Amino acid sequence: MANYKLARMNEDVKRELSDIMGKLKDPRISGFLTIVKVELSRDLSYCKVYVSSIDGYESAENAVKGLASASGYIKRELGPKLGFRKMPEFKFIPDNSAAVSAEIFKKLKDIESSEKEEQK
Repeated sequence: MANYKLARMNEDVKRELSDIMGKLKDPRISGFLTIVKVELSRDLSYCKVYVSSIDGYESAENAVKGLASASGYIKRELGPKLGFRKMPEFKFIPDNSAAVSAEIFKKLKDIESSEKEEQK
């Protein structure tokens, strides 16, 4: 399978998973969650999904537990949308990149405001 096709399928899974995550009613899957990255295996039997939360790593870990328990529902919803013959086994992995990027953005804003005060 060509590499570009696998990359396109990764993006399709990411887009559809984001849509389904908004419809889940599990209280562990709350707050601002983002799917950072999706990695389908070459034979499409496994899928790693990296999930990040702006609230921190602990919130992402709780969301991963909720997503793992809802994996059957997720597979059932994704099947008709993606048209795969066999749905991959999902492995949800917590990631803290959203919290880190929010922290970096805050530090950059602080530096910018301090530079403006120095110029006055």
